[in-house]
Amino acid sequence: MDIFTTFFNLAVLERSFPLLLSGLWITLELGVVSIVGGLAGGLILALLRLYGATFLQALAKIYIDIFRSIPLLVLLIVIYYALPFVGIRLSPFLSAAAALTIVSTAYTAEIFRAGIEAIPRGQFEASEALGLSYRHMMVEIILPQAIKIVIPPLTNNCINVMKDTALASVVAMPDLLKQATQAQALMANPSPLIGAAIIYVAFLWPLVSIVARLEKRFSAGRRR
Repeated sequence: MDIFTTFFNLAVLERSFPLLLSGLWITLELGVVSIVGGLAGGLILALLRLYGATFLQALAKIYIDIFRSIPLLVLLIVIYYALPFVGIRLSPFLSAAAALTIVSTAYTAEIFRAGIEAIPRGQFEASEALGLSYRHMMVEIILPQAIKIVIPPLTNNCINVMKDTALASVVAMPDLLKQATQAQALMANPSPLIGAAIIYVAFLWPLVSIVARLEKRFSAGRRR
């Protein structure tokens, strides 16, 4: 068998396409849920890390350090396979979403923290001089500037979350990779795996290009 018949078998790809498409939608759903959860949780955690009570700052730092140190695959296995021993059973989707969100929250918190700390101290002092409350200062002055700074790393983190959804296949969730693996086994041909790889590239490559443009744009803006 030649390489095209083995890895790019059009007949096999055509038969497996419905499976790959169903897996793609689950992958996208999982990625969106995890990204939104990570963004919201990361922002809250960053604010607690910077401006919370001393006890809350310590807890936020511990959370960030721990979940940036644990491999995502290990956390996913613990949530899906270990928690049932204490009576907590989550579906494959919820297990994967929980693991991805927990880790994404830790990384996103550090991104937001770096963005907020990059704002000149004078902005905070000017806000206080104007008599703005903490909430108005953050919402109207600080966060809009910080978000502009953190857009490139946040976008890059979102891409990483989407790629990490492939790990959900270890808990038997029918995502893109799992469906491709099943199709490969059923048809005794690796072409579905190649098809899955092509699909990943097709929807992640444009995002990678966007990140590169954003980094170039914001770097040029800071130099000016």
